[in-house]
Amino acid sequence: MGKGDRNDRTDGEWARHWQYPELPGLDLLRAHYVRHTFPRHAHDGYVIAAVTGGIEEVGLPGGTERAGPGSVVLINPEVAHTARAGVPEGWAYATLYPARDLVAEVAAEIATLRGTPGFDTPMTMDAEGARLVTEVHRAAEQGNALAADSLLRTVVARMLRRHGGPLPRRAGRGAGRDTAERARALLEDRLAEPPSLEQLAAELGTSPFALLRAFRDRYGMPPHTWLTDARVRRARLLLETGTPPAEAATAVGFTDQPHLNRHFTRIVGVPPGAYRRERATG
Repeated sequence: MGKGDRNDRTDGEWARHWQYPELPGLDLLRAHYVRHTFPRHAHDGYVIAAVTGGIEEVGLPGGTERAGPGSVVLINPEVAHTARAGVPEGWAYATLYPARDLVAEVAAEIATLRGTPGFDTPMTMDAEGARLVTEVHRAAEQGNALAADSLLRTVVARMLRRHGGPLPRRAGRGAGRDTAERARALLEDRLAEPPSLEQLAAELGTSPFALLRAFRDRYGMPPHTWLTDARVRRARLLLETGTPPAEAATAVGFTDQPHLNRHFTRIVGVPPGAYRRERATG
């Protein structure tokens, strides 16, 4: 990876978030963060991250994990989490973001899991697994499609064999869970012009506090935090099709491009312009 291929900053932080055309269904991120903190957010697909330096603190529903070199962080789809440096020098890592279909395909091939596959631990010390993750990145950066695809399937299969199980179902009180899911659907339809919490609760026939509690229980974050995350996800899709950042900002409901830049960079780890350029050049 050359210096021109990544988003460098004067404070020593750098990141590259990209896709390798020969590996559909996969996003890659390699970075060194010092002061950057990821706010609470979730992913549509899975996270397999190998820490290569420093310490990453990952805030998960079950508590905080401190991941150092040789460890692999495993996060299932739609699990709300945060991330920040656990030591002054920050942390470096190589991350794979495989889509659900890709993980399901590998799970079907190894034929040891039933139901929707998931990981049953958020972190494991696995130096060989971490090495394999970094080798996927290296092969992709070198344009070696055969090696990259082989290594990707090897590391996904390794994690599923060692730490796989049925994707956990979120527990929830029947009425509260239904209310939260209906609220999410309404917010998804109105990203650009969302209702207030009071308006949303009234439309769903509940109270603002009850809705807030139900939404937190179901999605691990309050509606306004989820809304920002959802807007960034939608903006990513638009940027991937070549939409300029300013247009994407307006389309998803941010007041202007700087507003998009701030939230996008915090959640994705790179600015929207850099994200779009990587996908334009493939």
